[in-house]
Amino acid sequence: MDTELYTEQPLIQIDDKSGFCFGVRHAIQQAELALKTTQPLYCLGDIVHNNAEVQRLEHKGLRTIQYEEFKKLRNATVLLRAHGEPPETYEIAKRNNLTIIDATCPVVARLQRKIKAQFEQGSPETQQILIFGKEGHAEVVGLLGQTKNTALVINSPQDINRIDFGKSLFLYSQTTKSLHDFEQLQHTIQWKLRTLSTPTHFTSFDTICRQVANREAELKLFAQQYDMILFVSDSKSSNGKVLFNICKQVNANTHFVSTADDLSDLPIHKQQSIGICGATSTPKWLMEEIAGRLKTMR
Repeated sequence: MDTELYTEQPLIQIDDKSGFCFGVRHAIQQAELALKTTQPLYCLGDIVHNNAEVQRLEHKGLRTIQYEEFKKLRNATVLLRAHGEPPETYEIAKRNNLTIIDATCPVVARLQRKIKAQFEQGSPETQQILIFGKEGHAEVVGLLGQTKNTALVINSPQDINRIDFGKSLFLYSQTTKSLHDFEQLQHTIQWKLRTLSTPTHFTSFDTICRQVANREAELKLFAQQYDMILFVSDSKSSNGKVLFNICKQVNANTHFVSTADDLSDLPIHKQQSIGICGATSTPKWLMEEIAGRLKTMR
């Protein structure tokens, strides 16, 4: 059931399936627990791709640092977020006497182990590891690190010309990518292989997190039920961009909002039913704050 905040008509409802995925929720719980006894507590990169949530935790004492600062840090405690890190990060931590709180999502950690095992089984001369993902994304950086940065990152079927079809191919996916897009890439590679006189070995691994992938079908159902959809996310969230477009496909009156202040720019009518949903990086409290602001506008 969706979370109904107000009983008067028209409805304002929050999708109870939206909000943090398990990995993000676990990382934030780890941060809040550590902050009770550890000050300062550093986080390598934004703990989640949502500025509002980052600021909330920074007010509690969490200090976000980037890699250059991390490399210079000594004798401190650092939380590693759900996205995961390459082996180099752990090596730096050991050299610099840093205490690590490892909040890598279990799904991401399992994928890292798979890619590392494949890399160690083969040779760059005979195999090519492909990662379907966004170049530079924190999770992808961690995955690349398992191959000493020899894997090839592919973002769309248009990138297949970069693949070395003379080698055995092993395709993995960033955990938060679209299942539909992954299957499309998979089919494109298979089609290309059928055109070769000597097809190479190709194995693909569906490593997409189902908690994330299932959101697509759930959001389609949710978005169809309301006159207007407010999709709450930070513009930095890759997952948010994907899920926003899913909502937009089934409900043209879908609007991307990052904070309650964004509501003043929207054509909100008193008689509209409004559904509020968000990305796996969107805190539930932010959706509730936006619902509260809506009430004062009607």
